[in-house]
Amino acid sequence: MTTANTTGAEDPTASVGLVQTQTATLFAPPDSLQLECGQNLGPIEVAYETYGRLSDARDNAVLICHALTGDAHVAGRHAPDDRKPGWWDIMVGPGKGIDTDRYFVICSNVLGGCKGTTGPSSVNPQTGRPWGLSFPVVTIEDMVKVQKRLMEHLGIERLLAVVGGSMGGMQVLEWAVRFPECVRAAVPIATTTRYGAQAIAFDAVGRNAVLADPNFADGQYYGGPGPDRGLSIARMVGHITYLSEEGMHAKFGRQLRHADSYRYDFNSEFAVETYLDHQGQVFVDRFDANSYLYITKATDYYDLAGRCGSLEQAFANVRARFLVISFSSDWLFPPKQSRQIVDALLANDQDVSYTEVNSPYGHDAFLLEPEVLGRLLRGFLAAAAGAPLQSDVPDVQPYCQQPIIDTPWKRLRVDYDAIESVIGHGSSVLDLGCGRGILPGRLIERKAARCLGVEVQQDAICECVDRGVPVVDLDVLAELGSFRDKSYDWVILSQTLQILANPERVLLEMFRIGRNCIVSFPNFAHWRTRLQVLLTGQTPVTPLLPFPWYNTPNTHFVSLCDFEAFCRQHGASVVKRIPLVARRRHPVRVWPNLLAEEAIYVLRAPAGIVEGE
Repeated sequence: MTTANTTGAEDPTASVGLVQTQTATLFAPPDSLQLECGQNLGPIEVAYETYGRLSDARDNAVLICHALTGDAHVAGRHAPDDRKPGWWDIMVGPGKGIDTDRYFVICSNVLGGCKGTTGPSSVNPQTGRPWGLSFPVVTIEDMVKVQKRLMEHLGIERLLAVVGGSMGGMQVLEWAVRFPECVRAAVPIATTTRYGAQAIAFDAVGRNAVLADPNFADGQYYGGPGPDRGLSIARMVGHITYLSEEGMHAKFGRQLRHADSYRYDFNSEFAVETYLDHQGQVFVDRFDANSYLYITKATDYYDLAGRCGSLEQAFANVRARFLVISFSSDWLFPPKQSRQIVDALLANDQDVSYTEVNSPYGHDAFLLEPEVLGRLLRGFLAAAAGAPLQSDVPDVQPYCQQPIIDTPWKRLRVDYDAIESVIGHGSSVLDLGCGRGILPGRLIERKAARCLGVEVQQDAICECVDRGVPVVDLDVLAELGSFRDKSYDWVILSQTLQILANPERVLLEMFRIGRNCIVSFPNFAHWRTRLQVLLTGQTPVTPLLPFPWYNTPNTHFVSLCDFEAFCRQHGASVVKRIPLVARRRHPVRVWPNLLAEEAIYVLRAPAGIVEGE
C-alpha cells in the first residue's frame, strides 16, 4: 500500500519521488465523532499521504504528526515541476532518518486544517456553505482521535512509532497517553505538554490580527477578499518565535534591503522586515485564516498535566519507548519543557532517551538539522523495530567521540570486564557519564540488564542511540534529582570522578539512587606520579596524566586511600576493591595505592541518603 512513485523526476535515492494525496471519509453519521467541546461532527474527510510499503505483519508503520501550519504532504513532490518538496523531505525518504525503504510512513492533515481535512473552510452539509466560525472548536485530543480512526481505516492496529515536532509533538504525547497499547515508540520533538502564558499571548496577538482585519467578515469571507493583511501579520508574529536571536542576527543583522542608507519612512527597508513580509505573503497564499484561529486555539487548550492531575500520572500507563528531543536555542518551547516530560517518564521508570541538540536555528531547528536529527531517528527507530543491539559501532565522523582523558584505558578497557563480572543478570543499571554507550551496551547484551546512560556530549549520545542504548542528556552535577531513591540496583561512575567539579555531590546522589554503586578512577598516588614530583618538583606528566597542569581536564587528584576515607565518612561499605594496571586483567595484589594505575570500587550504598543531603 503506497502512494509514492519513485519513477518521477526526483532521484529515487534522495526522495520518495512523485506522490499524491488521498482522502478517507470517516465518522459518517450516526457514527459521528464526539468532540471534546461536547459537539458531534461527521462525516469527516481526512487528507493523508503514505510512503513506502506496509509489511505483511503490518508492524512497520510510522505516523508523522505535522506542526501548526503543516499538512499531509511531508515528502516528495506532487508534480515534477513543484518548486519545493514536502515540508520534511530532508527527513523522510529512502536512506533518510525515517527510511521509506524500511518503514510505511503516514502523514495526515489535522482536523480543522485547510489542506483536505474537514475544517472551517469545508462545506457544512447542513447549509451547503463553508462552515466559517460555525465550525465547532476542536482540540489536540480530537485530532488524535481522527488519526486513530484513520489507522483503523488503513488496517493498522499498532504503530511502530509516532513522530512529530512542535504541535506535532503534542499529538505524539496524546497518542502515547490515550492509546498506549497502539504505540511502540514515541518521538516528541521541540514540544511541550502545555503552553505557558507567553506562548498563549503570541497566539492571542496573531488571532486578534486576523479578527481585526476588515475583510474577516465574521469568518464568512469565502468567495470574496479574505483577511490577508491580518493573517500575514499573524504569521510574522509567529515566525519570529520560531527563530532565535542568534540565528536572526547571523542571517540579517541590521542589513538594509534595496538601499544603502535610511529612507526615513515607514516602508520595510531592513532585511529582516522584508523577510517577514515575504513569509507573511507566502503564508496567505497557502493557508486559511479560520484554520489558523482554530488550530492555534487547539494548542492553547492542550494541557496534559492539568487533565491528568500531573505529568507523572499522565505517563503512568504509557507503554511506548520514548526519544525526546529539544534544541538549545528554542525559546518558544525551551529545553526545560522537554526535561519536564523526561522527568515524569523517569519517575515512572519508563524507557526514555533524551538529548538537547545544540543548534542556532531556534524552534524551527527540527526542520533544519537533518544530520543530527536524522541519525537520532534512524538509530532509535531501528531499535524500536527490534534491531539487535550493536555492542560495537565503529566511529563515524563527525560524531566519533574523543576520550576525555587520553590514557591507556581508552585502548584496552579491562575495567569493563571487571565491572561486567559484578553486575547480576537482569539488574537495573544507571551509568553516569556513559560516553559512547559501550559498557551499558555490553550489559544489555550479555547480562540482560535494564540500562540507562547519562551523558552530555552530543556526539556520544548519537552513538548511544545508534547502539540501541537508552540515554538521557543530563548534567550529573545538577540534574539527577529526577531519579527516585533506590530506583536502580547499580549506579556506575566509570573514569569520570576526577573531572567532576563537585564529586561529593555526585557520589551522594549515587548513594541515594542506587542500592549498590561502582566507581572507577585513575590512582593519582601511583609510583610514577610520586617519583616525578619527588625528582622534578613539578606537576607530573605521565601516561596516566598526559596533560600539563594548565590544560588538564582533571580537577581532583584522588588516590585509593582518599576514596576509602570518603566512603567511611559517608557510610558506604566497600564490598570489593579491584586495583588494576593498564593492559593487565588481574588485580594488583600488594601495595595497591602505590602500584595500581586504576581502581574499581564496588560499594553498598548507605540506606539513609535522601535527596538534598
